[in-house]
Amino acid sequence: MIKYLRMWKKIRDLKNKRNIKDVYISEIDKSEYCIIDVRGHKEYLEWHINGAINIPLSDIRRKISGVNKQERILLYCQSGIRSMRAARILERLGYEKIYNLKGGLENNMR
Repeated sequence: MIKYLRMWKKIRDLKNKRNIKDVYISEIDKSEYCIIDVRGHKEYLEWHINGAINIPLSDIRRKISGVNKQERILLYCQSGIRSMRAARILERLGYEKIYNLKGGLENNMR
C-alpha cells in the first residue's frame, strides 16, 4: 500500500511540474498565441477559431517544427482530449509555453 502511495505522489508531482496549462478562450488574448487546431482537416474546414492553423494530432510530430519553441501555443480540438495528447507531445519535444483549451470547442464556443 505504501508503495502505491509513493508512486501516486510521484505521478502527482510530475503532473504539477508540467508546462501545460488549461485555459478557457475567454481568459486569453488570442493575438498573443499561435493557435493550433489538432482536429482532422474536414473538422477544421467546417469551423475553426479565426487565425488558427490546422495540424491534425496524427501529424503533430512532423509538422510542429515550424513553430518557435518559445512562442505561446494554444491547442484545441472538439472536446479537449486530442489537444491534451498533442500538448504532451509538444512538451516532450521541448516546448514550454503550452496551453490547452479546457473542454475544447464544445465547452468554449457556446
